[in-house]
Amino acid sequence: MPFSRPDAAGIVERMSEDKTMRAISQDILGGPDVLIETQLPRPVPGPGEILVRVRAAGLNPTDWRHRAVPGLFLAEPPFVLGWDVSGDVVATGIGVTLFAPGDEVFGMLPYPYGHGALAEYTTGPARAFARKPPGLDHIRAAAIPLAALTAWQALVDTAGLTAGQRVLIHAAAGGVGHFAVQIAKARGAYVIGTASAANHEFLRALGVDEAIDYRTTDFADAARDVDVALDSIDDENSLRSLRTLRPGGLLISLRAFGPADLAAEAAELGVRAVRMLVEDDHAGMTALAQLAETGALRPTIAGTFPLSDAAKAHALGDTGRTVGKLVLTMP
Repeated sequence: MPFSRPDAAGIVERMSEDKTMRAISQDILGGPDVLIETQLPRPVPGPGEILVRVRAAGLNPTDWRHRAVPGLFLAEPPFVLGWDVSGDVVATGIGVTLFAPGDEVFGMLPYPYGHGALAEYTTGPARAFARKPPGLDHIRAAAIPLAALTAWQALVDTAGLTAGQRVLIHAAAGGVGHFAVQIAKARGAYVIGTASAANHEFLRALGVDEAIDYRTTDFADAARDVDVALDSIDDENSLRSLRTLRPGGLLISLRAFGPADLAAEAAELGVRAVRMLVEDDHAGMTALAQLAETGALRPTIAGTFPLSDAAKAHALGDTGRTVGKLVLTMP
């Protein structure tokens, strides 16, 4: 099915009226109240880049951590956060062949240094994006990139997951987790997911074969002969997950930093362990677009907020109790 292309001339004409844009920035690290709406110069695409009119921007736990915690990847503020984008291409830089003005795209700005999605316009490498399926609205499209790419790169690129394998997914009702469940099921895996009992019905609807209530059950006793374990919680959880793996099994930790030498601990048990950081990925985004178009990948939206209410969205994200993804929208 061909992808739709809005009126490019109309988009460019509207752009020419103003060289500034609304954005959510911060001058200091701190709680959600440090986020302020401001006017910034509209960016210009460089070689290999596209300029996107942002229609929706997805939020992820990394957003609240970078907003508040010193010593992570980013330099000191001011900065504009956000990596998940869905919108319209309005201009292309030198050498871009994948897209043209008017194309609807979605993708993840290069993590971690390519942030800037919480604005009316953003730029990024053309190959960080894919064409948005016509049946996927901008809100649902913006919920996919970072979290689903993380799950895809972990389970498909890193683990090479195949049909019949057993997968343990921690925080299976969360942003990465609920995508990981769907990707694993699409590849024919047997999925064990951890979540509170209140979210077990949600997990079953996603296709989880076994749901473990981490509050009442020790997953390390309940899960056995696991081929792949995916953990986004902490090193203690990862270390305990090693004992659920069959010989030669693989633990993938999504915590880029941690005190534990997971690889050494894994080797002693005859299994493997790696730490993974998500990367921008045109091929991965294209694969996710295909899954979404067929209905095999369905983002769950925990809530939507206008751009001006970014602080409210961050406050909700800080609770750690959302199921699925939070998304900011722009008219």
